[in-house]
Amino acid sequence: MSKLKLALQKNGRLSEKSLKLLEECGIKISNGTRKLKAVSSNFPLEILFLRDDDIPQYVEQGVADIGILGLNEVLEQKKQIETIQKLGFAQCRLSLAIPKEDDYNGIQYFEGKKIATSYSEILSDYFKEKNITAQIEKIGGSVEIAPGIGLSDGIFDIISTGSTLLTNGLKEVETVVESEAVLVSNNDLSTDKKEILKKLLFRINAVKEASESKYILLNAPNENLEKIINILPGMKSPTILPLAESGWSSVHSVIKEDQFWEVIEKLKNEGAQGILVLEIEKMIL
Repeated sequence: MSKLKLALQKNGRLSEKSLKLLEECGIKISNGTRKLKAVSSNFPLEILFLRDDDIPQYVEQGVADIGILGLNEVLEQKKQIETIQKLGFAQCRLSLAIPKEDDYNGIQYFEGKKIATSYSEILSDYFKEKNITAQIEKIGGSVEIAPGIGLSDGIFDIISTGSTLLTNGLKEVETVVESEAVLVSNNDLSTDKKEILKKLLFRINAVKEASESKYILLNAPNENLEKIINILPGMKSPTILPLAESGWSSVHSVIKEDQFWEVIEKLKNEGAQGILVLEIEKMIL
């Protein structure tokens, strides 16, 4: 039987979160990440542990069928692969930063400047789009120290919290790319492997939908039931059950996590009581 070969970063936070996603999808990995290859014991999946910047090439060449890596690497490598789905974790941004004492009045600041980065392709495309002529100095690692040692006038790098910038006397001025983990695929998968990928995506989507949603239960006065139903449409419509106490009903529904506090406030205003909010492990739409 065919196995789908999945390339993952061999270590680091992205690797840990990717393996956690597989675990949440019910996929068991039979050996540890210290080896270069692992096989699932209950799903037709083989894992290859690689450097993240090698994954696009390996997927393009068919050494791996699919891969999980940062969108930033996909954009930088420019390989002939397909981005199948954003996965909602390992978020970061690629931004331009300059010495904190410099005045910044817009993108024209970078005209004629020297910028240090590990992502020269993305930055070059961005400057072309903005009609900026700048010198791009490609370096690997410790990009943030470049202005301090006189190597560049600014930097273009991955930023998560911004604390490293502050430590090195820099400030973020332009966000160029919002990145996160993505699932990529070879463009020439066999029919068998496409079918396995379809099953994997089904599981990933169930986990992803659950992580972005909450299950909510509440007691509602019947005179306001219609208003509360309109606040909580659910996946199709809320479940309504009568309570032992006359004039009250129990309402069960699902809400998106990013709407949570706004929805709760509206429910309280309509007389909802005993509101319970629960995590969802899986959600099949």
